[in-house]
Amino acid sequence: MCRWLAYSGTSVLLDEVLYRPKHSLIDQSLHARMGVETTNGDGFGIGWYEEHTDTPAVFHDIGPAWSNRNLREIAGHVRSPLFFAHVRASTGTAVQQTNCHPFRHGRWMWMHNGAIAGFHELRRDLVLAVDPGLFLSIEGSTDSEVMFHLALTFGLDDDPPGAVARMTGLVERVGREHGVPDPVQMTLAVADGEGLWAFRYASRGPARSLYYSSRIGDLRALHPDVDFLRDVSDETRLVVSEPLGDLPGAWNEVPESSYGVIRPQGDYLSEFTPRDV
Repeated sequence: MCRWLAYSGTSVLLDEVLYRPKHSLIDQSLHARMGVETTNGDGFGIGWYEEHTDTPAVFHDIGPAWSNRNLREIAGHVRSPLFFAHVRASTGTAVQQTNCHPFRHGRWMWMHNGAIAGFHELRRDLVLAVDPGLFLSIEGSTDSEVMFHLALTFGLDDDPPGAVARMTGLVERVGREHGVPDPVQMTLAVADGEGLWAFRYASRGPARSLYYSSRIGDLRALHPDVDFLRDVSDETRLVVSEPLGDLPGAWNEVPESSYGVIRPQGDYLSEFTPRDV
């Protein structure tokens, strides 16, 4: 499978989050503790928003993240208030740049850990359900990118949780029609430059691991000596496949079959239930 992180809050150097934590995502690319695979070296990607643009920048490579000099260079010079990072362990599709996360369409970014079981058999029906106007935007061969375009088809612009629920419901219905009773295994993140939505769900549990950071104000009170906590706003949050370190009180497991929203209007957790279409 894969490991990923999503950051929202005070604009920081990507290096602060990607490299400096004790169990950073770069460390997880070699030494994941909670993933199906220990090593996630089948490519990587980062995507970030900046104030002067409406669409995110993305950078992908097919090599491992732990030895990529360009990633280290970018991380040490780019600041962003909202960014994604993903290290990939392929579930069967090719190792190529167009299969690396995060995926981008307009202002949206999307990344995924998990798989659609039986995707080879389900793929034709799922792709045919994508809006024809979006079809040519599919560049790679992953189930993750098809999921993204289905969510776009089902109204991601207006209702991200509803769009992801309808996407998931379609995958489960098509799976049943093809004799795959439990096709969905996912943790995923999607953002539009202002809000961040994170989902944890499996047709049959348990779902892959997913955690969110505690409120910065609470952590600052617990750990006044941690420089990073002094330099970021109370609205800063991370969502990660696995904790970036062992700081007591820092991490909370996302419940099964749920999603969380991080945005200026406030954060919340809610139950996630697929919807048929």
